[in-house]
Amino acid sequence: MHTRKLLFAPLLSLLLASPVHAGGRYTRAAGKSAPTAQVQEEYTEQGTGHKKVRTIEVSPERDSYGNAGGTQFDLAVDGAFEGETIVVIQLYPFDFEPAREALKQKGFSVFRFSQNAPSAPELDAALEKANQLWIISDAGQKLGSDHLAVIQKFFDAGHGVYIWGDNEPYYGDANYVADALLGVTMHGDLIGDQTVKVMRKGEVLGEGGGVRRDHLLTTGLENIYEGITIATIENNERLTPIIYGSAGNLVTAVYERDGKRAILDGGFTRLYNKWDTAGTARYVKNAAAWLSNEERFAKHPAIAMLFHSAVGMAKPSFWTGLYASLR
Repeated sequence: MHTRKLLFAPLLSLLLASPVHAGGRYTRAAGKSAPTAQVQEEYTEQGTGHKKVRTIEVSPERDSYGNAGGTQFDLAVDGAFEGETIVVIQLYPFDFEPAREALKQKGFSVFRFSQNAPSAPELDAALEKANQLWIISDAGQKLGSDHLAVIQKFFDAGHGVYIWGDNEPYYGDANYVADALLGVTMHGDLIGDQTVKVMRKGEVLGEGGGVRRDHLLTTGLENIYEGITIATIENNERLTPIIYGSAGNLVTAVYERDGKRAILDGGFTRLYNKWDTAGTARYVKNAAAWLSNEERFAKHPAIAMLFHSAVGMAKPSFWTGLYASLR
């Protein structure tokens, strides 16, 4: 085992020094709801009296809603996903341009089916070139079993799926797809229209609303607008809660198991109503970056070296567990 550790050390050092771990497509702020900024400070060294410069961590300037200001505090580096496409099935009509512009900042392009569902073959063809799929539901169900088969195949291959619903009855296809993929649905109609805050250490998530602290999805988000009217995701053990509304209802939750990722959301009004309110643009950008499943599909040479050099050094389960611990 000692030999294995010695052989592994250079690989680990390379991984930890690589852009994948220290940045890459992700920023230095990744996974920190309240990130810090680095600044240079001049100081006088004790004993010698020499002037030196050191790097210190400080609280960054904040926007008017209390979130760290600047795109360097998003999950993804600007332009990091250049050439990646998000396919959007938008079945409820509203102006998607603010979201499109936000996603463009990170390099994503959007291919959108608007109001009418594509045929299953059209969807399948679009997903061949897609990084992820977003579904924005309407009142009635417009997707069928043939669409579902295409979506299931895409999801099982590790590609991200964002399922957006809203207050009753605007979760027809959201529930159809979420039930099939995740075994979870949403229901109800609550007035939100409030900003909810990140949960502080020691607080219980869900009591009076709140945002999960230090998840990749909530990078740079200490305050977020919940949406004006929202549905409630049913209680379940399959999803990780991310946003609880001001009424204590679960609004947003994620699936993050078996190398697959999905987001289920009961508040698509955030995409167009009060867009410039707390945290919406950052949240949308973070969601797309997270759904890219970078940890699964990383193409960095350090990752490749770590896994491909593992042959004969340790059991596959050792490397899988190690990689998961570094995520």
